[in-house]
Amino acid sequence: MKAPALMASLDAAAARIRRTAAAEPLIGLVLGSGLGAFAERLTDRTAIPYTEIPRFPASTGVVGHAGELVLGRVGKTPVAVLSGRVHFYEGHSMADVVFPARVLARLGVKAVVLTNAAGGVRLTFKPGDLMVITDHINFFGHHPLIGRNEEKLGPRFPDMSFIYDPELRRILKATGRAEKIPLREGVYLGTSGPSYETPAEIRAFRRMGADAVGMSTVPEAIALRHAGVRVAGISTITNMAAGILEQPLEHGEVLETTRRVGDRFVRLLTKAIPRLAKALK
Repeated sequence: MKAPALMASLDAAAARIRRTAAAEPLIGLVLGSGLGAFAERLTDRTAIPYTEIPRFPASTGVVGHAGELVLGRVGKTPVAVLSGRVHFYEGHSMADVVFPARVLARLGVKAVVLTNAAGGVRLTFKPGDLMVITDHINFFGHHPLIGRNEEKLGPRFPDMSFIYDPELRRILKATGRAEKIPLREGVYLGTSGPSYETPAEIRAFRRMGADAVGMSTVPEAIALRHAGVRVAGISTITNMAAGILEQPLEHGEVLETTRRVGDRFVRLLTKAIPRLAKALK
């Protein structure tokens, strides 16, 4: 998409959302597979199906992704939640994959919490762990900023030294300690999918420094930092990656684990968001 058309599409989508929003959201969230329970518990909740937002890409039906933007509050903090995301493996262009995240930026959010379901690469992880993302490795074979740069969004060569904001990470960890929710930390490696990784690939990723692997988050994080939005990330370790356990991988296991840790995940976000909001004002 050419830059002028991109900006017009982003502004049209943001204008549609603002007509429904009771207040300008301060924080955005992107909910990964099976993690939509958080969006159900917002106060003053209003949901907009993606199909009603101009130019918004629609998922091709990934189980565990609702496909709606939810406006509401966590305590007094106004939030905008992408309940479900589209993926590169569905056949969308990279520009489409990051379009919803860019709309959050155009809405004026100061920070976005990206969440995902991920496979555990670090051998000390176990299914059900929550991992605060400290950094990522882009293994998509593609990049969301390729093409003509739109200066209204961000610079041609954005710095990614602190893509996952250190202060926001500290707040998440402090919240975990206060709520007695154990939080791991680690590097997330993103691949295009849709097949799960081979045992040899997982061994290679571990040597590269990856602690968890998944099929999302990296493009959104890059696009948000390009736009000057602060980013935090949380992975739910839903299964151990290929070759660690002697069993095949399947999406049903991912959804079952996210259901099992759902209450803990919702409690962490509910307690953390007001604390994150204080850091943004």
